[in-house]
Amino acid sequence: MLNEDDRRALIEALGIAQRLGAFGPGEVSRLVRHAEGFLTALSPVRGTVFDLGSGGGVPGLVIAVARPDLHLRLLDRSRRRTDGLQRLIARLELGARVEAICTDVAMYECSEPADAVVARSLAPPAETLRHARRLVVNEERGRIVISDPPTGERWPASLLDGLRVRRVEVEVPPGAGRVAVFECFT
Repeated sequence: MLNEDDRRALIEALGIAQRLGAFGPGEVSRLVRHAEGFLTALSPVRGTVFDLGSGGGVPGLVIAVARPDLHLRLLDRSRRRTDGLQRLIARLELGARVEAICTDVAMYECSEPADAVVARSLAPPAETLRHARRLVVNEERGRIVISDPPTGERWPASLLDGLRVRRVEVEVPPGAGRVAVFECFT
């Protein structure tokens, strides 16, 4: 979890991103709290995490600040957003292990696949899960974490079986956003 100094630094940096149009109106601290659900779901993960459709950097930058043991690639197809992400990465002094990449997720060919993939508001659920699964290298422990709506079931068994993923229940902290967590299998 985030300590108070890290939380303040993130809220300040993401507030700048919000004023530049990276996020809609609303409380930036709420975005950070929502991202803590991703942190909980990623607790067993080591290595590299991709944030698909990173936009203004949530949850990717929150993960990067809270988990200095991870390397992150923040993928977004907008040059304006990835330029903004690069400025935030520099401001938060994360450049040694975090990079923003301007690419369409559907076209991205990675030389080093991810150990985990996260996504918040990228595309319809099935499409997001397909993109994420393609990028995970760790067949036995790879993890995918996607924002989940407060109600409804978006993950049919046929989709999960076809992608070789299984849903894992993870309890997130109070106030954190709901996430759907998947583990890969062969």
